[in-house]
Amino acid sequence: MSKAVQLDSFGGPEVLSVREVPAPQAGPGQIRVRVTAAGLNPMDWIMTADADTAARFGLSLPAGFGTDYAGVVDQVGDGATGFAAGDRVFGSALSRAVAGFVVVDAAGSVAANEAHRTPDGVDDPTAATLAIAGRTAAAALAVVSPGPGDTVLMGGAGGGVGVFAVQLARLAGARVIGTGSATSADFLRGLGAEPVAYGDGLADRVRALAGDGVTAAIDLHATETVDAARALGVEDKRICTIAAQVDGVMAANGASAAPGALAEIAGLVAAGRLRVPIAATFPIEEICAAVELQAGRHARGKIVIDI
Repeated sequence: MSKAVQLDSFGGPEVLSVREVPAPQAGPGQIRVRVTAAGLNPMDWIMTADADTAARFGLSLPAGFGTDYAGVVDQVGDGATGFAAGDRVFGSALSRAVAGFVVVDAAGSVAANEAHRTPDGVDDPTAATLAIAGRTAAAALAVVSPGPGDTVLMGGAGGGVGVFAVQLARLAGARVIGTGSATSADFLRGLGAEPVAYGDGLADRVRALAGDGVTAAIDLHATETVDAARALGVEDKRICTIAAQVDGVMAANGASAAPGALAEIAGLVAAGRLRVPIAATFPIEEICAAVELQAGRHARGKIVIDI
């Protein structure tokens, strides 16, 4: 038997419960991972919030919860290659990661059903944060292609994707101005961004801060940053969103990341060139409180469930 977070109806954090369930078994071509940590993402609660959204992701009741995981391979199915029992791995298992065990395809290349070797020097809680947010950040940066001489306006810079996107843009040589609350200013500076308060008058505040102008923008929350960037003269082809659709502006998500993007990010973390701030860690029994914090969108960095 194994612990797992499950839900019998779609809705908010209140529908989540921790249960004892039969441990899954690795079938042909699969590996089973003993999960030690699971990282939360907005998509976890968005896709389980209502039946219509869940159906778009292929989910049906009863459903599991959470997608990003890290742990240790403990069972290898017939014909599965590339992994052995005892290997440390991380990856994604769509809406079933907050559990004692997950089964994934050993050769999986789909972001919702995959495993990757965890590099030496990267602990499991950190590895459990990488797959969705890291890929999404990489995909967004690929749209605007920041480099030396660029000033990038980053909306929602302190969130789960923002902590990756800010640092990747800085590693590319760009200046980053990140939006956030007044209380997040020091946190954003720690990531390498120059903080600016979101809200009415954003374009004017950015204009005062960036005397030479803004050349690119990534909106990681809604459309406020898109509007400000356009007001500052940024071309639509150098603006990207991840959580909203705007005519003329390209939207990015983890599925559109280039092959190898996740391995590159994991390598940067292992080398100490990219750090992942973990805002909070919760035991699996406190999953409801963890999701409430994550859904509030004010956590600075990632939220991790300790399995």
